[in-house]
Amino acid sequence: MPYHSFAPLVFALLAISACASQGGITPIHRLDSMDREWKIAGDALAVERYRQGLKSGMAFIASQPDVFPTKKVADGRMLTREQKQVHWNTWSAMRDYFMALESIKQYHAKFIHIEDGRMRRRCFSVHYAAFAAQYRFALAYISALDPDPSIDVVLNEKVPELSLPKGTYAGLKFRFLNVGTASQFAALETVRKAYPAKQMDVLKKGLEEDTAFIWEMGKGRGHELTFKNALNVVKTAGQTAWFPVQAGVSEWMGDTKVKRKGRSLVSPEQLAELQPDLLPGDILFERREWYLSNIGLPGFWPHVALYLGTSQERAAFFGGDEGTAAWVREQGEPDGDFEALLRHRYPEAYEAGLGQDSHGDTHRLLEAVSEGVIFTSLEHSADCDSLAVLRPRLEKWEIARGILQSYHFRGRPYDFNFDFLTDSDLVCTELVYKAFQPTEDFKGLNLPIVDVLGHKVSPANDAVKQFDSNYGTDAQQFDLIAFFDGYEKGGRAVKSTLEEFRKSWKRPKWHVMVQDKPEEGEP
Repeated sequence: MPYHSFAPLVFALLAISACASQGGITPIHRLDSMDREWKIAGDALAVERYRQGLKSGMAFIASQPDVFPTKKVADGRMLTREQKQVHWNTWSAMRDYFMALESIKQYHAKFIHIEDGRMRRRCFSVHYAAFAAQYRFALAYISALDPDPSIDVVLNEKVPELSLPKGTYAGLKFRFLNVGTASQFAALETVRKAYPAKQMDVLKKGLEEDTAFIWEMGKGRGHELTFKNALNVVKTAGQTAWFPVQAGVSEWMGDTKVKRKGRSLVSPEQLAELQPDLLPGDILFERREWYLSNIGLPGFWPHVALYLGTSQERAAFFGGDEGTAAWVREQGEPDGDFEALLRHRYPEAYEAGLGQDSHGDTHRLLEAVSEGVIFTSLEHSADCDSLAVLRPRLEKWEIARGILQSYHFRGRPYDFNFDFLTDSDLVCTELVYKAFQPTEDFKGLNLPIVDVLGHKVSPANDAVKQFDSNYGTDAQQFDLIAFFDGYEKGGRAVKSTLEEFRKSWKRPKWHVMVQDKPEEGEP
């Protein structure tokens, strides 16, 4: 290639590469070839998954014309509380997808440093696809909200329980409605045309759709939006900031840690101390710092797991309880033995639950993770940075019923679409929700349900919010057994108080960045 035609390409590559954050993980160009291949392939799949999440969000917006009007409305329209909640939930979910794409985009911006030409082109494809999806759906989202000026005000409000600081929507507009982003798109298009290789199959269709949309917006509506919002964006830009996403924190359900590798704030000693106090039916609320986990779901607490105990622990807990024995006999087990009922009703799941994990630790919990609904050990599941244990205020036979129902879901795949209407796939909270779902003859647990992008979900954080709201009333459904509050600056988790736990649902997702030392004490 002659120098005069290669120079613009080099300039474009350097401009793009300069935009990448340094990150806290091994840069893409420093990975060995096998790890790099795995990373590129995995992130390509992640880009398409996050892209589909944004696409679903836009489809939901189009289906709600009363909340998202398509024609210009008068300034000063008053939104109802319910309409505001829909906007906040939608924005929170969409923002998570934007942040996940930002992480992938930043990480793969180092493609220019990869010596192997094939891998360099594949890495570029991931980088460009993440950028294009982010840019396309940002423009689409801003355009969809443009007819109603009141939405700007609502989305720039601070909503702590959804991890929305003040001015976040203005930050999105400042990021994508400016000539710098348009110039970056043009530079990426220049690079793409210079690369002769085909796009990765998993990315090809989406990239074509997204770039076509961006070009179309650039011909008309996109320019109008940029000009129209320029003054307001400039006024508010100094008070807002784009989410400080860490490059490379892109794995679904947080399978890879960025900071503090190999060590969690909750220590093995704390788990060993906690284990004898746990009972079957306890629900563990878990948080891991430095992961971008549960994309699309709001709040500080992203994950729950159901404590089952070992067969011996269950036998000791349920044995001698006449209420449980009577219920078990009603299920067709004449001896009233709950363990026998579990074994006969779900023989394969029962045997799997008796096993150990790869480290030799005994299975004691059931949880829905990216691998599906699986049995795990306390040492593995609760290897986290903040941990709380809630105990349902239920009779023992009701606990037994919930555990029996949970075995029904063992082996189901993880529900990346967060669709509570189907039992074929499950998310972590859905496992607990459906195991203890009330019926006419079963008190169960009334866990909160919210709409996120048109899907009914029960976020873990909302369950903590509900606990706080109901505490001390007849509606209280749980007791707090333990709360280990992660303290990043101190490098440890602190056994904290009931009062601190009740407030924890208000924390932002990246609470670690602003946290003071937790209040210590018994819950």
